[in-house]
Amino acid sequence: MAWSQDEERMLTQIERHLGDEDPRLAARLESFNERVQRQENGRRRREAREERRRTGRRAPRRSTMIIAVSWLLIAILVATLLVMVLRNEAALPL
Repeated sequence: MAWSQDEERMLTQIERHLGDEDPRLAARLESFNERVQRQENGRRRREAREERRRTGRRAPRRSTMIIAVSWLLIAILVATLLVMVLRNEAALPL
């Protein structure tokens, strides 16, 4: 549920005062928030992996995409060189 602007402002003030009065507690709370956020992100990733397994669809890995693009570029380079060679040979007198 989203906070209203007034609630956000009040929470920000409370957080600021807490940090001024007890910096150690504020640091612990911040550390706790970071751990909870990491756990949430991990849970979302696991759920996404499970969803992909259930549907049978999987996104290609980054390394697979890099290899595919590399092969495509090599093929274009070879085709370009062949076209240049064939045009130059046709222009040369025998």
